[in-house]
Formats: sequence, structure tokens, C-alpha cells
Amino acid sequence: MYATLAGPEALTARNAPWLETAALRVGFGFSSLCSVNATKGKILVIRGGAIGDFILTLPAIAALRRQFPEAHLEVLGYQPITQLALAGGLVDRVQPIEARGLAGFFARNGELAPDLVDYFSEFDLIVSYLYDPDEIFRSNVGRCCHGRFVVGPHRPDETEKIHATKVYLKPLERLAVFEADAVPRLSVNSQPSTLNQLALHPGSGSERKNWPEEKWAELLRRLVNSTDLNLLLVGGEAEGERLRRLATPALAPPRVSVAQSLPLDDLAARLQSCVAFVGHDSGITHLASALGLPTLVLWADTIEEVWRPQGHGVVILKESSGLEALSVERVANELTKMLPV
Repeated sequence: MYATLAGPEALTARNAPWLETAALRVGFGFSSLCSVNATKGKILVIRGGAIGDFILTLPAIAALRRQFPEAHLEVLGYQPITQLALAGGLVDRVQPIEARGLAGFFARNGELAPDLVDYFSEFDLIVSYLYDPDEIFRSNVGRCCHGRFVVGPHRPDETEKIHATKVYLKPLERLAVFEADAVPRLSVNSQPSTLNQLALHPGSGSERKNWPEEKWAELLRRLVNSTDLNLLLVGGEAEGERLRRLATPALAPPRVSVAQSLPLDDLAARLQSCVAFVGHDSGITHLASALGLPTLVLWADTIEEVWRPQGHGVVILKESSGLEALSVERVANELTKMLPV
């Protein structure tokens, strides 16, 4: 599963000047920053978590790409999610974090799978956002990799009210990465799509974040009756019944289509061709925002300062008495302002 470099040669400041520059800028000797063998500099970012967690880490990945443009940049994570970074050209390769042998790296002095020992030994710099409070994973990786290991937070401390993207960028200051763009940005090859199409995601990872289904149905009816928009309902397996109920014959099926359980890179390609997006506080909403879509977010009770999508075309709608009190009229009016004339 994990390829091992053939014919390695000693990494030196001569064949990896980008690492020497980074070492000097942050005050490390070159050998302390990296002492493994490879044909050129290699960086690994390790990121678990859900879709939204990964999207909010994209600025850190993009910052590494800009800081070290000649390096091989790789992500170890949940491959259905990390494919987004590959499709967007931010990384050179992705690898699955679900590998069975990885469990040994989370046991103190665990037995390490030889293929993973070889894999980690390839990297000159590893940035890990895994939950590792006792540094067991870090210690075990250190048994097979002598490159620099930078620890990032698994999730932000919400009491500090600092946005997640900035929290995930902060550890890169140890590599002289400062003032990086904190807005997740993603661009993929869009698929041909129905013109004038609006994407709507009526679900999320938690029911408490969801606008009532009957209000979604009313919004859809209003859009069908008062606009010429084509509507694309998106969702995962858990939202299948809801999508089927909303895409009823009463909503003029030729203008309402469903994209359910698509691979995320395919979904990104579909979304990128849409004129705007409406959704909840969810990973798909973060994806739409990162793609640059005008994004209307029906917000529940998550801490907005930490978790709101960072795209410049994002509008947050919420009610002090709870999301269920948000009116269809207010959502429709705000959406009208966002749509192209």
C-alpha cells in the first residue's frame, strides 16, 4: 500500500535548499530539521476528522505548498476526503489513514508495521493534526523517522474564540510560515451541468443543526414557482429519505435533481458549476465556500467565531430563538440578494 523510495541518496543542503532556508529562518540547524535519506524534500501532513475539519486545514496545506514549492507534499488521512486536496492540485499524493498497521503507532512502544516504518522514514517534515495527548504516536514515528515533527491541534479550543483556520495555521510559524491566507480555497475541474443551477444541502452531521424539513420544502416550492432556477439537492446516505421526500413530483422533477453520496471530488466538480449554495453548518457547506460559491448558511448554535465558513461570499443567517424560528421568507429574500441578476 505504501511505496518505498528506491535508490535513496543522502539529503543535503545542496539538493534540498528549501529545507536549509527554512532551517535558518526558524533557527534550527539543517541537520536538526531533517536528516533522513531521500532524493528530494518530502512533507507529510496527517489529518483525521470529518469533511469540515479537513476543509478548514486546507489553508495550512496551501501555505506549505507555497513555502516549499519544490517539495513533494503528501496527505495521510481519510482518502474519500483527502481526494479533494489532490483534485484541487494542493498535494502530490494522498494515502489512507485507515491502514490496519497504523494501530501499532498508537500503542506505547508498539510493534510497528515494517511497510509503515519505511513509509514514515521517507519524510523530511511531518505535520500532524492527530489527537495524540500523550505523544505516543509522535514517539513511535520518531523511532523510524528522523525528520522534523510539528504537532498541530486536533481541534481548536473554542473558549479562545479564534477561528479554526488560524488555529491550524499557527504551528507552521515554527517553519517561518507567517501571515498565510486563512481562507480555504479549492478549485477543481467542473463538470458540465444544467445552467442556472442552485445547490441546496438540507442536512448536516447533526439534527440540531438542521432547519426543519417542512421549511426546506416550502423554500423549494417558492424557488420553483418564482424563479427559473434549476435545483440540485445534495446529501449523503443518511439524508437519502429526506432528499427523496423533498424531490417529489410536486416540485417539478425536471428542474429538481438529486446528487446523493457522490465521491467528494465529483461532488465538488458538480458544485463548482452552480451559481450559489444553501446549507447548514456542515462539511459540505465548507466545501461550497472553499469552491468560491456564494454561500448562504442557516446557522444553529455552533460558535460562529470558530467554525463559520471563511469564504468571502458567505452569508450567515440565524435566529436568537433558534434555527427552527428562521422564516422561509427571510431565507428566500437573502438568497435573492446573492443570486446573479
